[in-house]
This record gives sequence, C-alpha cells and structure tokens, in this order.
Amino acid sequence: MDDVAFRAAVDRALAGVPKRFAGKLENIAVLVEDEPSVEILRENGIEPGHGTLLGLYQGIPRTERGSEYGVGETLPDTITLYRFPIFDVAQEEGKPVEEVVRETVWHEIAHYFGMGEHGVREREDEGTNRYQK
Repeated sequence: MDDVAFRAAVDRALAGVPKRFAGKLENIAVLVEDEPSVEILRENGIEPGHGTLLGLYQGIPRTERGSEYGVGETLPDTITLYRFPIFDVAQEEGKPVEEVVRETVWHEIAHYFGMGEHGVREREDEGTNRYQK
C-alpha cells in the first residue's frame, strides 16, 4: 500500500468515527509518519528493538482542558499514525491494513478523550472499543 492509499485509509477511518465523538474532536491534527523515532519510542518506555508504536496521541486530553484552554494561540493536539508498524501488525495478525488503521485511530482518539493506556487496552481486550465502518 503506497502513501496515498494509506492516507485514504486514514481518512476513511476518521470519517467512520461515530458522530457523538467526531463532533467533539477539536484542535487536533492527524499526521502520518513511516515509523516512530528512537526518541519517541524511549519517551514512551519502549526500547528500540523491543516493540514499537502504531500510533501516538500528543496533547492535552479533553478531560484535562481548563477554561483557559484555547485562549490565544494554541497548537493542535496530534495523532500520529506510523505506517510501517501498522503494515507489520496487519501482516502478523492477518488483518487488512485498513482494519489496523481504524483500530489505531480509535485507540488514539480514546486517549484524546482522556482514557489512559490501561483503560484503552482493557476495552480492546473486552472488544468494547469497536465502532462500525
């Protein structure tokens, strides 16, 4: 899958986010990179060669934004999706890339709404984090 097709898959995943959540996404940019840097991995407690990231939310979760949030210039929060690790997981798990993209987008949106990693993983394990295409 080339970069254009991957970005189209990301757009479809974002378009599929339920309206009750999508309507609350504010001041957020979705980025695509090939893979996380060594620095990003280490900042997230992953030693190079011992795991990776499929995506990363960086910003101030909605649940932590005070009344002063957005006063003046405010850089957007970001969700970064990492193509090569997503390709690897799709192949390892026998899933379509588009499905892994959708799962990763949803995972990172959960962080945007204030869910911690443990809570997100718990819901993934229960299967309660899915949304329909």
